[in-house]
Amino acid sequence: MIFVDNENNYDAATNIALETYLVENRLVNEPILLFYINKPSIIIGRNQNTIEEVNQPYIEENGIQVVRRMSGGGAVYHDLGNFSFCFIKDDDGSFRDFKSFTEPVIQALHTMGATEAELLGRNDLLIDGKKFSGNAMYAKNGRMTAHGTILFDADLDEVNNALKPRKEKIESKGIKSVRSRVTNIKPYVDEEYQNLTTEEFRDLLLLRIFNVEKREDVPELKLTKEDWEAVEQIKAERFGNWDWNYGKSPDFDVNHSHKFPFGFVDVRFDVSKGLVNEAKIYGDFFGLGEITDVEEKLVGVRYDRQAIIDALADVNIKQYIGDIDTESFVNELFA
Repeated sequence: MIFVDNENNYDAATNIALETYLVENRLVNEPILLFYINKPSIIIGRNQNTIEEVNQPYIEENGIQVVRRMSGGGAVYHDLGNFSFCFIKDDDGSFRDFKSFTEPVIQALHTMGATEAELLGRNDLLIDGKKFSGNAMYAKNGRMTAHGTILFDADLDEVNNALKPRKEKIESKGIKSVRSRVTNIKPYVDEEYQNLTTEEFRDLLLLRIFNVEKREDVPELKLTKEDWEAVEQIKAERFGNWDWNYGKSPDFDVNHSHKFPFGFVDVRFDVSKGLVNEAKIYGDFFGLGEITDVEEKLVGVRYDRQAIIDALADVNIKQYIGDIDTESFVNELFA
């Protein structure tokens, strides 16, 4: 096995593009280990509806990045107290064999005092009955990655805030996340390791997995300038743009409703490939003109709060619905 250093990139789109590049291109004829730490971000499973999983107003307010990965499974929250490990290799029939991939990590954690860490169920690592690591897999053209997260010193409140279910009713064919009781592994390791930073703990885990004493003894594959250019291209095409992260969501119907001072408003969207396919507005408000004029403005628009505000920029919402400006109207519906 050989290690690839991500060169201290903390951007989720870059890191997932790097992992994808290593899966889709055989740079060496042996397994690869990759670690990365992401700035606050939500990583969405390949088959999930992004809108259904994230608290969109909250992540916009707090600058939390959303990236759809290549593998299936549920949505996870990353921050600087969390790191990911990825084992990348030829697919030799071990796809779905999470035990063989997580065992080196579990054994390394045992040497640091977390002796009760174990794989339970299909793909989760637990300690004291609580989850500290979720794992997933992805395979393409005879290559595969088995990757997982380690909650070391993550802000667990943010996990709930960023992934909090939204209030509107969504009917979707996407794969839904199953929320579990989660914990950081930090309180369970020996005291001498509890003051380490996430980077220091990650680096120590690396040494334990390779069973060496010094970082320079870890066998390493150095990426070239051309490698990094290819990573950036993958990022641009997929993980760094809205069409991939939101537009790849399965089709869904969504219902927003709000009781305004001027009446009740119920807005329903049929969304396909991230775009509004049909919009219907109902309610007991008193308005002038045909509400279909407003509905037609929304067809073909990204299902995104700001995109909807922009689409209605030349519409006099007060005339059609009530005494409120467009931005306030949309913000209240998407709150």
